[in-house]
Amino acid sequence: MNNILRVAFKINNCRALLNPVKNVLSLNNSFQQRQIARNIWYMCNSRNKEPESKLSKLCTCGCMNKQVHSKAERDLVEFLTEEILAERKAQKSKTLPTELDGFKVQLNAAEVILTKQTDNEAIKISFNVNHTVDTDAEPDINANLDKPEIGELKSKPAFKVEIARGKTTLNLLCSFLGTDDHEEGYNDVYGIDEISIYDGEWNENVYAVSGEVVDTYLYDLILNYLEEKGISNEFVHKLSEFSTTYEHSAYIGLLEGLSKFASGK
Repeated sequence: MNNILRVAFKINNCRALLNPVKNVLSLNNSFQQRQIARNIWYMCNSRNKEPESKLSKLCTCGCMNKQVHSKAERDLVEFLTEEILAERKAQKSKTLPTELDGFKVQLNAAEVILTKQTDNEAIKISFNVNHTVDTDAEPDINANLDKPEIGELKSKPAFKVEIARGKTTLNLLCSFLGTDDHEEGYNDVYGIDEISIYDGEWNENVYAVSGEVVDTYLYDLILNYLEEKGISNEFVHKLSEFSTTYEHSAYIGLLEGLSKFASGK
């Protein structure tokens, strides 16, 4: 047994042979010694370690090489996998209606458009589901509980109503009322924030008035007018339910997109 083999078998930790530079520099035939060192390293590792299966090389995202992704990316993908499953289980409905109380539904990313056409006018309701989710009730805080009871998450978007008759359009900006906004004796679900009317296309020069400063009786008459057009408290409740379902599905889609991005798919 030559000198290199004697040195190799005296070393208990075989990994030390991964870099046998100091021993090799003192020998004449450097190429031959490096080859012997590689062989010894291979024998030591093959005895002490079983070969990894293909499954053990799989990353959490499903790729074959764990070295492709950083620890932060792997942790993110692992969390998102569980979060997506949990959100899917929490979904009340996985399908959306194509019509809501006579209004046809059109979807464009975060934007929702509801339309209804009659003989002499067209009604259009539009809203955006972004940043519209809030709890349905204030948290019920109990000192004996680690976590407060939180109400159901609801999407309550501000929405625009456009009633077009010929070239003239009545434009109403509306929003959901909070618990503190309800007046005594009234049970309105939503309120009118702004009123305007114009011919042709809307532009920044169109005059608009706040719903807070118009005559109270006029305000109520406009609400009655909207109810006659199908935009009642009951309808707005359904609008909120639709928006909640659609926003939740959009949120799950965002999680899935983030997971694919982090995994590099």
